[in-house]
Amino acid sequence: MNYCYECGTKLVPKELENEGIIDYCEKCKAFRFPIFNTAVSMEVLNPDKNKIVLIKQYGRDKYVLVAGYVNRRERAEETVAREVMEELGVEVTDIKFNKSEFFEPSNTIMLNFSCVARTEELHIAEQEVDSAEWFSVEEVEQKIFQGSLAHRFLSEFLRKYKNE
Repeated sequence: MNYCYECGTKLVPKELENEGIIDYCEKCKAFRFPIFNTAVSMEVLNPDKNKIVLIKQYGRDKYVLVAGYVNRRERAEETVAREVMEELGVEVTDIKFNKSEFFEPSNTIMLNFSCVARTEELHIAEQEVDSAEWFSVEEVEQKIFQGSLAHRFLSEFLRKYKNE
C-alpha cells in the first residue's frame, strides 16, 4: 500500500514499538497496516478418505485444489463448506485447518483446509469449474499443477496424512 486509504496521502515508513517499520500517514497521524484478500483452498477427501478431488477451471488445463475467497462476515470454515457446495455440489464435514501462506500475485493470505465430502457424486457448477475428478491418495500429487501453491499445500497435507 503506497497511499492512505482514508485521505490519499503518500505513506511513509515509521517505526512502531513492538511492530517494526509500518506505513504511516502523516496527515491522519495513523499507522496503516497491510490490507489483503483472504481465501481458502481445500483438500476434499471422499467419504472413505482414500481419494482427493482436483478441479480444472478458467479454461486452464491444470488441476488445482478447490478454492475461493472469504466473504465479508464469513468464517473461513463457512467459506470451505460454501465453496465446495458452490463448485462441486457436495456437503462436507470434518473441516480442519492445515496451514496458511501469503500469495503475492493476488495479495492474498491463503488458508488451507482439509474436509470430507458426504458423497463422491459431484454436481459441477459449470460457470465456476470446467471439470473435477477424484484421484487416489497415491496419484493425486502427480496430477496437481506442479510448483503451484496448491501443490505445496497438497504435499504438506499428504505428508501429514500418510503419517497418521
